[in-house]
Amino acid sequence: MPYVFEPMKIVGLPIHGSDDLYPVRRVYCVGRNYAAHAREMGFDPNREPPFFFCKANDAQSIVPIKADEIAEIPYPTATQNYHHEVELVVAIGLGGKNIVVADADKHIFGYAVGLDMTRRDLQTSMKEMGRPWEIAKAFDFSAPIGELHTVADSQNIQAADIVLMVNGTTRQHSNISHLTWCVAETIAKLSELFELKAGDLVFTGTPEGVGAVVKGDVMHAEIDGLSPITVKVV
Repeated sequence: MPYVFEPMKIVGLPIHGSDDLYPVRRVYCVGRNYAAHAREMGFDPNREPPFFFCKANDAQSIVPIKADEIAEIPYPTATQNYHHEVELVVAIGLGGKNIVVADADKHIFGYAVGLDMTRRDLQTSMKEMGRPWEIAKAFDFSAPIGELHTVADSQNIQAADIVLMVNGTTRQHSNISHLTWCVAETIAKLSELFELKAGDLVFTGTPEGVGAVVKGDVMHAEIDGLSPITVKVV
């Protein structure tokens, strides 16, 4: 049966060393998953249960970036405080519900460097009014993501350094081992709330040092062992 208009196309992420693309189904994000970032945002860094929000999964929100490219993203409307948040992105390759921590790694296809771009002033105002964050997190071009590296190509990811530079100056620098909830724990908890499927992405949280960028700024994000990404705000 024909559709009344052309349906949305699936976004495909590049895979390092392959011509194949990884088809994106959903995009989940973990909030305040580094203690130091929780402190800088004014929250108790104690190990509270993880909480989640989502980004849109279409080509208006996701920006796939190859390692040799400089992506350009527009400064978004309705904000005066546009923040960078560098994150490890986990790509699910095997779905499941109520996944136990010990089995979580079996469900991972690979990893990538990502940016959870945020309209911080809108997020703050939504928090103050007790409203959802969607307008602060799920706007157009809010999710630049680099090449995926398979699990076999990412053996030391749990102890990798994570860095974000703006115009050559380091803004964020931490280590994946500092995650409050590690990748396996995050997958296990998320699978209690949603049935995960192949094609799901999980942004695992950002370390301390988040801050504003303006038009003309160039962000360079790295995680040891993964393809870096470079993004210019235009």
